[in-house]
Amino acid sequence: VKDVAEVRDTGEVPSQYVRFFHGRAFYPAVTISVAKRTGTNAVDVVSRVFKRMDKLKGTLIPAGVQVTTTRNYGATAEEKSNELLFHMAIAVVSVSILIWLTLGWRESWIVFIAIPVTLALTLTTFFLYGYTLNRITLFALVFAIGILVDDAIVVVENIARHLALGQHPSDEAAVVAVDEVGNPTILATFAVIAAILPMAFVSGLMGPYMRPIPVGASVAMLFSLAVAFIVTPYLAVRLLKGHDAAHPAGETTENEAVHTGRMTLWYRRLLEGLVGNTRRRLAAYGVVVLLLLASVMLVPLKLVTVKMLPFDNKSEFQLIVDMPEGTSLERTNEVAQALALAVARDQAVSDVQTYAGVPAPFNFNGLVRHYFLRRGPTVADVQVNLLPKRHRSAQSHAIALRLRPAIDSVAQAYGASVKLAEIPPGPPVLATLTAEIYGPDYATQIAAADRVRGIFQATEGVVDVDWSVSAPHAQVYAAVHQAEARRAGTTVAEVAQTVAAAMGGAVAGLLHDDSAAEPVPIRVTLPDSGAARVAHLAGLPIATPSGARRLGTLATIDSVAAPVPIFRKNLRRVVYVTADVAGKLESPAYAILAMQDALTEGDDGIPVYFAASPTLTEESFLVWDGEWQITVVTFRDMGIAFAAVLVLIYVLVVAWFQSFTVPLVIMAPIPLTLVGILPAHAATGAFFTATSMIGMIALAGIIVRNSILLVDFIELGLERGQSLSQAVIASGLVRARPIILTALAVVIGGLVMVSDPIFQGLGIALISGAVAATGLTLVAIPLLYYELKRGRRA
Repeated sequence: VKDVAEVRDTGEVPSQYVRFFHGRAFYPAVTISVAKRTGTNAVDVVSRVFKRMDKLKGTLIPAGVQVTTTRNYGATAEEKSNELLFHMAIAVVSVSILIWLTLGWRESWIVFIAIPVTLALTLTTFFLYGYTLNRITLFALVFAIGILVDDAIVVVENIARHLALGQHPSDEAAVVAVDEVGNPTILATFAVIAAILPMAFVSGLMGPYMRPIPVGASVAMLFSLAVAFIVTPYLAVRLLKGHDAAHPAGETTENEAVHTGRMTLWYRRLLEGLVGNTRRRLAAYGVVVLLLLASVMLVPLKLVTVKMLPFDNKSEFQLIVDMPEGTSLERTNEVAQALALAVARDQAVSDVQTYAGVPAPFNFNGLVRHYFLRRGPTVADVQVNLLPKRHRSAQSHAIALRLRPAIDSVAQAYGASVKLAEIPPGPPVLATLTAEIYGPDYATQIAAADRVRGIFQATEGVVDVDWSVSAPHAQVYAAVHQAEARRAGTTVAEVAQTVAAAMGGAVAGLLHDDSAAEPVPIRVTLPDSGAARVAHLAGLPIATPSGARRLGTLATIDSVAAPVPIFRKNLRRVVYVTADVAGKLESPAYAILAMQDALTEGDDGIPVYFAASPTLTEESFLVWDGEWQITVVTFRDMGIAFAAVLVLIYVLVVAWFQSFTVPLVIMAPIPLTLVGILPAHAATGAFFTATSMIGMIALAGIIVRNSILLVDFIELGLERGQSLSQAVIASGLVRARPIILTALAVVIGGLVMVSDPIFQGLGIALISGAVAATGLTLVAIPLLYYELKRGRRA
């Protein structure tokens, strides 16, 4: 063997590099990723894995090997669930304290007991539906707390009011109170369900993601209605009996039971002044309309920006590195390590892992974008782990933004294409901005895509621009002459094997060593000094039965352009141009609108389609995909759901009040939620997202509930012989307290959501919309009903 080869015991030629950067040095690393099975608890799986690792230390894991946990989604899930459970407890206690301060501590105990009973029944329903206890289902319960206490508050408040009247014994007063608000409460509850449940039928990717919220809230409302009519009166009689107001039976009137505080007196004067003066009423209508128009104008003025979902606050992000074709693995690894050094200087970065030639363990992004398929010497991943959220003040998105300049400078220096991929809460798409280019032939498509890519690069706020066209590169083509090979006594396959072994080595067999854990491969390669290169291929010796022959005598060697991959979608050729958005307006909708004129104008303008794709490809055209497509589908379906909500509520109210005009009065305050929602989003700088839309739709049911209670009490007063103006004013005064209490309960439920980046829009919508719409409803409903009925009464 020594005469023809040198035998060495070495490692294989590296096909990948994995490095762990911590402190100030890179360490060779091996990454082990563990995924849980369907139906198992991630927290339990992580706990068992850690216990097993502790047992292996010192035995299978040598003492000099350091084990570091770089990603722990089990801990993340546990942290989120514990945080949400804590927020849920805060919401329950806060609502109970609210009732204590307004009605009394005995009444607060009734509500405090009703909430856990309703939540327990709702959790049972989740179990029967097969929902797991995760972030979405827990948020569904937090969201439900703000609305499921409404029935209990209305019933408890009315029982307390009737006890204060002293017109009936305690047991009878509870029955009369429940009977008085029973029918409107049932109607109002079904109105809220009609507002929430249609959101469960949203299609696309967002439907299953958000479905537990409408399903859980609707089920919770049904259970809260049953608890309000069964448990609440029983507890009210037991806890409030003997503690009612000291008024002899029959001596207190309905209006005397109204509180006489400053706000009540101001509210009475306001209603009396508006009801008795037509000019003031018209002025009030004008003010409301102006507020509504001013709020809506915040959207076209871009003071409120629309986005599918906001950025989450994660503890990681990735850098996806693509090098030009022909780049060596070592050069790619050098770029990955340079990026790691650039980001590791930030104080919020805990550690960094680099993967060259092999993909990093994939996360949500990698699952959707197929990063786990990225292999080869020209690709690399850089996994950046941040400090835990409690140890840093900035959110992960803000950290990524401030690291972008350093990342871009390294990418430009090495000629690399680097994409910063944050872990999105959704939607799962190929890229935030994705343009699909179609055309009559592939060359025309590439030309059109190149122009689109240039527009992307020239647009402010559009970053990480890339496309699916591979960079042109050459490959060596050796055409073996079969007749010449047969004369030499060899075959085309044997010539190909010889060339492959010369270029990259070949495994000749396995060495079975008793001291080795596995068989050792025997690899035959040329020495580094004599390794074949493209320029020397013609002189490569080929062993044949007739003797050694040069490759150049057996084959024609030429350098030709390498074939490039062609992507297809629905059997049609497509070229993708992808990018991300970063800057002031971080929503793809505004970037698309900013590029619209540049794409369509001029002689080389290209038709742009925002939703559907034409079937004919006689000319080049662009179809927007990515987050834009998911946004269009989601907001379209939620708009349809909102329209269905209005129809269902109208039908329910028409069936109850036996009138086609009274429901219009009841539903008139629904748009008034925008008076609070849009200015609040503008003031906080939050995106108007799909969760904000959920809050707006849910508020429609809550506002209709309040309107039903007001109108029902007005008609009850008319049946008792009151004049229209007296009934209108009395309804506002008597029903103001339960309506304000239910609004404050919604506000408390929304407050615990504001701290979460994903559901921040839902919390802001519930808080601001409930406050603004409730205040306007207490004025608008009495006035509109007065306008509707005064001519008929006269």
